[in-house]
Amino acid sequence: MVAEEKKKIEQAKARIQAAMAKDSARERKLDTRRKVILGGLLMESAKKHPNWNSALTALIKKISRENDLKAFEGYEIPELPSAPSENQ
Repeated sequence: MVAEEKKKIEQAKARIQAAMAKDSARERKLDTRRKVILGGLLMESAKKHPNWNSALTALIKKISRENDLKAFEGYEIPELPSAPSENQ
């Protein structure tokens, strides 16, 4: 009888751990999705607005991890569209 109850407790603990792991994985996935969306918005905004362009440049210069820097090899900060000339 005691052995059966201990087994039930262990099974319940295992279910709780599995549920916690699933929640943790879901949260990491959502966090990654948020980062990708925000990164895309930042990169798109950098093409259109000087403040965002300079912010993106500054952020890229702060990357210190070698592996992270490799992701930006060959990446060029988008140039801002030139302002229309007043003579036109």
